[in-house]
Amino acid sequence: MPEGASGELSLRTVRGRTSLVRTFLAAVGGVLLLAGCGNFVASLTGAPTAGVSAAAPSPSPSPSVSPSAAVILPLPNPPASAGGGSATTLHWGTVFGTNTGMLDMLTAPATMNLPGTVAEVGTSNSTQYALLTNGSLYAWGVGTTGQLGDGGTQNSFDMPVQVQFPSDVKIAWIPTDAMPYDTGLAVDTTGHVWGWGENGGGELCTGKATDYLSPVRLPFGTVSAVAGASNHALYDSDGAVWACGDNFDGDLGDGTMANTMTPVQVWGLPGSEVTTLVASFANSGALLADGQYFNWGFNTAGQLGDGKVGSMSDVPVPVTLPGPVSQVALGGSYWNNGQTLVLLSTGAVWAWGNNAFCQLGTGQFGVQPDPVRVYPPAGVQYQSLATGSGTAYAISTTGNVYAWGVSHVGQVGDGGTRTVCYPVQIASHGVQVSSTADDAVISLSAQS
Repeated sequence: MPEGASGELSLRTVRGRTSLVRTFLAAVGGVLLLAGCGNFVASLTGAPTAGVSAAAPSPSPSPSVSPSAAVILPLPNPPASAGGGSATTLHWGTVFGTNTGMLDMLTAPATMNLPGTVAEVGTSNSTQYALLTNGSLYAWGVGTTGQLGDGGTQNSFDMPVQVQFPSDVKIAWIPTDAMPYDTGLAVDTTGHVWGWGENGGGELCTGKATDYLSPVRLPFGTVSAVAGASNHALYDSDGAVWACGDNFDGDLGDGTMANTMTPVQVWGLPGSEVTTLVASFANSGALLADGQYFNWGFNTAGQLGDGKVGSMSDVPVPVTLPGPVSQVALGGSYWNNGQTLVLLSTGAVWAWGNNAFCQLGTGQFGVQPDPVRVYPPAGVQYQSLATGSGTAYAISTTGNVYAWGVSHVGQVGDGGTRTVCYPVQIASHGVQVSSTADDAVISLSAQS
């Protein structure tokens, strides 16, 4: 259980984010969706695909790509490292932080070279991370509130910087879906969780909402799963699931809508059976060892997958699916946005929630409150999924990387800024993909 948990609550407002939203709205001049795989601010409109109105998506789009095929683009051919993986990642889209605007826009995958073999990748709205096989963690992107974890507040877009943990700490894994707004998380080889960055809602569970420019150890024992988004976070520690931060629509899952900077227990979840935690702007989810999936929080566009629209839940609710779930990707952004894609043990993909930009992969628009089957391109089998604010990603069993959905700031990675309603192949040799808000990063296998 949390060390030193006191149950103290702290109600707070959305710190100055209204003016930031207005700034983005004026800059984009269209419909605005905000921060996703659940972090706080990301604009999401721009030119749609052919036959789709930019002002209001049509329920009957005329996409230029058949659902039985995928567009195949010229693909990057990154260098290999020695060993079983690559020292190179690919990343694209755009990042942003508090009061920064949209930065470092890339409409096609670009390489980021690391000083060793990459074991895992992760993202927040502002920053991207690569964990190396030697236990060191590197970051690049926005650093204005300590997101880079190097003790400073400078940005670094072209060069990864090492996150500065105590010298005896080695990192074992990082969450991929996802990290909180302007904030980083990592778990060390002893099972302790560390956090750094903005911590705007007290999601690091330290009892205060303050910036941390370098990692601090958080008040938990052994942690087996962790995720965060916007200004809330979830921690599976010593047999129970705990939550801290903002609680706009019950996203902490404790049966209340009270914010807290110290841990509260998520209601009704056996932490010993949780294998994965996921988070988005005002939603949270937990995958159990038996393949059951529970989610909670916001639901104005069917985000909970329970067939209802507009009825939030401040406690976990199960999603009825035709088989056990093996992987979950939870995405979305501001109110009325948010989607979930799951991979079943059979290899089938199902999805639900907001579909304003074709992000569910069905080729249609609208709200989908019940899970619906999603079909990959002919001959393709997906093995892993990710989703950001309004864009989805998949890696096939052969390592090809596909994307679809909104792309006004390059989220799809196909070199353009038009909404894409069916999968386009944007890279090969993919191993892992992570996306939060408007950015995405993949790790790569070694090339022969």
